[in-house]
Amino acid sequence: MRKVQIEAESKDYFVYIEPGIRHLIGDKIKNVMTEPVSSVLVITDSHVAPLYLNDVVESFDNQLPVYTEVIKCGEASKSLAVYDQVLTEALSSSLDRKSLIVALGGGVVGDLAGFVAATYMRGIRFIQVPTTLLAHDSSVGGKVAINHPLGKNMVGCFHQPEAVFYDTEALYSMPVREWRSGFAEVIKHGFIHDHTFLNNLQELNGIEQLPVEKLGEILETSIRVKAKIVKEDEKENGVRAFLNFGHTLGHALEAELGYGVLTHGEAVVVGMIFSLRVSEEMYQIDLQVKEFEKWLNDLGFQTEIPPDCEPDLLLAKMRQDKKAEAGSIRMVLLKKIGEAALIDIPPTLVKQLLVERMGVEKIG
Repeated sequence: MRKVQIEAESKDYFVYIEPGIRHLIGDKIKNVMTEPVSSVLVITDSHVAPLYLNDVVESFDNQLPVYTEVIKCGEASKSLAVYDQVLTEALSSSLDRKSLIVALGGGVVGDLAGFVAATYMRGIRFIQVPTTLLAHDSSVGGKVAINHPLGKNMVGCFHQPEAVFYDTEALYSMPVREWRSGFAEVIKHGFIHDHTFLNNLQELNGIEQLPVEKLGEILETSIRVKAKIVKEDEKENGVRAFLNFGHTLGHALEAELGYGVLTHGEAVVVGMIFSLRVSEEMYQIDLQVKEFEKWLNDLGFQTEIPPDCEPDLLLAKMRQDKKAEAGSIRMVLLKKIGEAALIDIPPTLVKQLLVERMGVEKIG
């Protein structure tokens, strides 16, 4: 088993990385809970439920009342309507303040279930049981949220889990597109914090179906990058914002195209390439963007902004980003690979670069 400690100001906990750990959740929580658990609500989605829900439920061996709620898979479920649906299930199941919510699934389930846990009875405990590569990022650090039609993750809070149980065995049921989506966040950690890690990733012969030991090693390294940042800045008042590298445009693309048209990782990759180009303009440096773009293309990523997007509409969405202040555009840029900075960007420059990347007529 691999184990990474998350040291946040509000709570310390561990990420446990082990193939098959989903079968042991019932026993494992006894070792991480400081107070007894009265009942459990497992929240999962329609893709994960047939694969792993019974494994997790049976791990409790009838020792506790265990309830389940299955939401429709996909980003569209991170909504006020589904949030209300899950709260209703929690109330109908008579969950109390000693109950535990288990988030079994990818980032959508983790964000939604975590926000339910954070707000139900003013906050109850929850654990993360990620089943996707993408969730290695979203399940760690305590950021939980749902989407609003005008912006991604705009309704949320910070609520740290009691533990994260990462079953790498579950990742091998993911389609290729989900492998790529999750790998985008792994790459992000290399860009913002660890040049050597990024170089090592570039040496991989493909990213799908990595050997389980190699996958565990990559996950541990990537999670340690995030753990270090969360320790320094839990509430995103400073360096934690660096984890949003590529997300300013990425979130705008998701909202503008409609949630689910691009996976989160696909949108972030487009956003990272764009952020690299903005970095070159702002700092007058050469970050070898074309080489990174070719590498990402070889891995199967699209790096161009979809042509059916309107620059002005994307710009408006970027102004609504959580990092923005007074309508400014604030982006995470790189001074060099491994060194990030959060700065305000002139909207005229952002629009000009959007126009150039989209290959439409330049503005005057």
